[in-house]
Amino acid sequence: MTPHLDVNPVDTVDPKAGAAVKAADRAHVFHSWSAQELIDPLAVAGADGSYFWDYDGNRYLDFSSGLVFTNIGYQHPVVVAAIQEQAARLTTFAPAFAIDVRSEAARLIAERTPGDLDKIFFTNGGAEAVENAVRMARLHTGRPKVLSAYRSYHGGTTTAINLTGDPRRWASDAGNAGVVHFWAPFLYRSPFYATTEAEECARALEHLEATIAFEGPGTVAAIILETIPGTAGIMTPPPGYLAGVRELCDRHGIVFILDEVMAGFGRTGEWFAADHYDVVPDLLTFAKGVNSGYVPLGGVAISAAIADTFATRPYPGGLTYSGHPLACAAAVATLRVMADEKIVEHAAHIGENVLGPGLRELADRHPSVGEVRGHGVFWALDLVRDKETREPLVPYNATGEANAPMAAFAAACKKGGLWPFVNMNRTHAVPPCTVTEGEAKEGLAILDAALAVADEHTL
Repeated sequence: MTPHLDVNPVDTVDPKAGAAVKAADRAHVFHSWSAQELIDPLAVAGADGSYFWDYDGNRYLDFSSGLVFTNIGYQHPVVVAAIQEQAARLTTFAPAFAIDVRSEAARLIAERTPGDLDKIFFTNGGAEAVENAVRMARLHTGRPKVLSAYRSYHGGTTTAINLTGDPRRWASDAGNAGVVHFWAPFLYRSPFYATTEAEECARALEHLEATIAFEGPGTVAAIILETIPGTAGIMTPPPGYLAGVRELCDRHGIVFILDEVMAGFGRTGEWFAADHYDVVPDLLTFAKGVNSGYVPLGGVAISAAIADTFATRPYPGGLTYSGHPLACAAAVATLRVMADEKIVEHAAHIGENVLGPGLRELADRHPSVGEVRGHGVFWALDLVRDKETREPLVPYNATGEANAPMAAFAAACKKGGLWPFVNMNRTHAVPPCTVTEGEAKEGLAILDAALAVADEHTL
């Protein structure tokens, strides 16, 4: 791994500057997914590798990778230099032109995507990628409906939020987006009363097949799934499920979309999570890890059949900053660094030999950990009040006092120097793909101490 700069948080200690940053934020920044007067954003002074720190000199091991996007860590010097070089050479240019760095980014992405997903449509992020993938599917098939799973997240824009299967959808769901939700497999909390992975897979596919039949196969343009759902809980699909969905799509002429915005580009120990399951979708959405979020970038990888639909028929969609040169330069540098430094292989190693075993050991010792699941550097701990009944540590979509046990757990993590990714009754272990063995073990030790706080709320 390329060593990052030796940055000392002590050099940035300046409480007055931190207070000024916080004051300006509170006066002018409107934060997403938040009640504005109920939040207290941390003022960040700097970041490097797997860590970031505040103006008071408190350093945090980032077990959230930002929002699960800093796959190569913060401030990788090779990628920072590539952005600087591109800015000096050609900062921006309109998307209708052929630009060397844009073409190279598309080539490198297509080289890594499964199957014949060789055409790349660039967006500014994951939600726009999903919006355009669904638009392509509808135009390709001439059909209106899209099926998506409960326990999913696909983005905050109009179509993407309606596809989402968690409570963030509720406020924006007018029921008129042509979206039908179904249950995807999740054995630990099975909606199908299954007791084995084979049963869960078979019953989930039967349920999906019935949903298609009752909705009318000829009305369904696409089925979209996160290959491994991220924010909703990192539920790894049982063997055979994604292949079964692929077969249903082929049988009914339905476009199969895999959302790899969070799981892609090394996070699961493969370039794409689809590689674990030997399945090729018709469209694949990506963002986040494609350049570790250094400059906003997302996109859709498109199969030959769907690309052919728009060979002589204009595609009615586009973005001013599609394939922005700075974002593409960051992507080219990121993908080359990941290959040269074997970062994908490293993520697999950390998952198999450090995080996976370490998290399972925590589960054995803590009554609050009901299940551990994941791949690579993409793990979730399902926290429970009772291991036997699997009652979640907090109710679904809990807020305020009802969410106090998870809030106390998160506070304990931060007090110990670890920034967690917490959602509902889960904490996710999602450090950068570049996290060292020592850093991963440091994170496990902090989680160990914090889980003792969660244990206090078990039965």
